Amino acid sequence: MLRSDTFSYTVQARCTPQEAAALLSDLTRQGELHPLIVRVRRLPPRPGAQASYVISDRLAAGPLRFRTSYQADVLISEDDEIVMVARQWPATTVRNHTRLRGEPDGLVRIDVEITLTAPAPLFRYAFRQAQAAHLALATRLGAALDRPGETPPTT
Repeated sequence: MLRSDTFSYTVQARCTPQEAAALLSDLTRQGELHPLIVRVRRLPPRPGAQASYVISDRLAAGPLRFRTSYQADVLISEDDEIVMVARQWPATTVRNHTRLRGEPDGLVRIDVEITLTAPAPLFRYAFRQAQAAHLALATRLGAALDRPGETPPTT
């Protein structure tokens, strides 16, 4: 039996939607942001994908440390929307739907929705790991995209 749940986050950065989309849709650059990724290797695109990758993560379960690999496909990569799907054995998928919108004063708003589906026995662990990793990514994303020398407005 599979379980599924969704979480989301929003990041604002001082850049263009095109700059944000370029970073977010190039998974070879995700090692800069994603705390679990240790290696990304580009593959020939799978049918229906604009780009495909094999990604290796370093995970922990209590005192155990282990690596796992999975395939990820970029299905849509536009200046205002990115859709990616990652698949891992057994029957685990992560769908990332990112929307980008330019805002006043040179800011871009990045809204990310992550949906994880996994077998019930693995679901809680996988969801916690995905949520923690993506929220850590969110804290790094703004700094990676902000243009040097420009300060985002305070509210």
